[in-house]
Amino acid sequence: MMPDTLITITVFVVLFLIFTIIGFRASRWRAGDLNHLHEWALAGHKLGTFLMWFLVGADLYTAYTFIAVPSGVFAKGSIFFFAVPYVMTTFGIAMVVMPSLWKISKDKGYVTAVDFVKDKFNSKTLAILIALTGIVAELPYIALQIVGMKAVLQVMLLPFGDVKVISEIALLVSFIILAVFTFWSGLRAAVLTAVMKDAIILITVVVIIIVVPLSYGGFYHAFIMAKHIGAAKTPPVDYVTLPAVLTNGYISLFILSALALYLYPHAINGVLSAKSARSVRLSTALLPIYGLGLAFLAMFGVLIYAVPAALKAVGSNGILVVPTLIQSTMPPWFTGFAFLGIFIGGLVPAAIMAISQANLLTRNIIKEFKPDLDSKAEANIAKWASVIFKFLALGFVFLVPETYSIQLQLLGGILIVQTLPPIFIGLYTKWLDKNALIAGWLVGTVSGLYFVMQANAGHAIVTTFMHTRFGLLYVALVALVLNFVVSVSWSVIANVLKTGRNTKSAIL
Repeated sequence: MMPDTLITITVFVVLFLIFTIIGFRASRWRAGDLNHLHEWALAGHKLGTFLMWFLVGADLYTAYTFIAVPSGVFAKGSIFFFAVPYVMTTFGIAMVVMPSLWKISKDKGYVTAVDFVKDKFNSKTLAILIALTGIVAELPYIALQIVGMKAVLQVMLLPFGDVKVISEIALLVSFIILAVFTFWSGLRAAVLTAVMKDAIILITVVVIIIVVPLSYGGFYHAFIMAKHIGAAKTPPVDYVTLPAVLTNGYISLFILSALALYLYPHAINGVLSAKSARSVRLSTALLPIYGLGLAFLAMFGVLIYAVPAALKAVGSNGILVVPTLIQSTMPPWFTGFAFLGIFIGGLVPAAIMAISQANLLTRNIIKEFKPDLDSKAEANIAKWASVIFKFLALGFVFLVPETYSIQLQLLGGILIVQTLPPIFIGLYTKWLDKNALIAGWLVGTVSGLYFVMQANAGHAIVTTFMHTRFGLLYVALVALVLNFVVSVSWSVIANVLKTGRNTKSAIL
């Protein structure tokens, strides 16, 4: 056992050193003055189609994809296959709205979507609220990356005794390295390391999805075993069909998740780093390739039922599904290769997310109160903020049991989707009133958090569903509907009053 473990760790460490070198040297790639925020945070708007595809793919292929989704499928069955239509739907949404946002941002010199909101609705208050929402919504998403990284370390270091202490030390060291080279190279580091990360992950997915079914009786056998074991659970878990009671929950999950993804600051940050609207469109058109990979990764949550040794090692800890499946079925050198892909698959998105948070804090909050902030000070504040946000996210790890880590992303989705009216709808109309948008945001955010707390009765978050007369629904849908009702009704009243005042003025 130990020689195999040493081979795995050696491959992992060597590849991690290569990853680190790439991260530090990235500052020289298409060099720009990193004392300017747009150079540090958006790589100087120099990314073409190929690199955009990898960068935005890094936003999608996170620990959500290869740890949280398989873990959810393993624990709760078919409901978590919602991730497949969600990813496919979000590409269609991105194709419609993102080129328009890129063009407006390029013309006006925007670094964040909040810059656009501020100008569109002439409201500093609304802009600051949207910026704060983006910052907070990213924290549980970064925490999800940490959970995924811990899963890899936990499985890889198990033979060395006290896994908890060793893995936490390794995780801390890795996060410090990430923080340093992100500070040093900015988004350029995320871009170049994303190429390495995605290449490793794509190879891993293809190999596993071919080798494991061929070696263990195929997908048919895996589903039969999953169905048999799931039926014996309390309550029973269905891996083959979606129970009728979950239909509306499934639909609301994938639709609201699709609407939310390109509202996240890190996704918008990736889009705004493109060198042209054409690069945005072409890279988005290629992203369904990642969607296919996600579909196969979701299947890992079922595939593990065909591998008895892996199933026994996982026990009830769903986050270990993918690393344990890999370790149980692959040679040690490939295990180290795959583990590194999953591990940096948490690190790279965490870097992009922290950069996007730092942009919002610096550009849309601090600069509102200190408008004379020069370019160098702005960039320095963003660099230090990106470090701080990575470690603040650690606190969110404790909100959600590891097996249900997907709820971290769903919790962030409830918050970020409340920014949809001013960002997505704001791209096409000025009809919505700024005060109405503030009120709608407040109602949607407060109600969303309240419904989550009610659904979990004050305990750790294991669900983001709520019971309604329409059955189980994802909380984000209910909160967004309330947001819309307030925003639209208030805007109708405000516009009627404005028209009346204008008419009276014209008469006088």
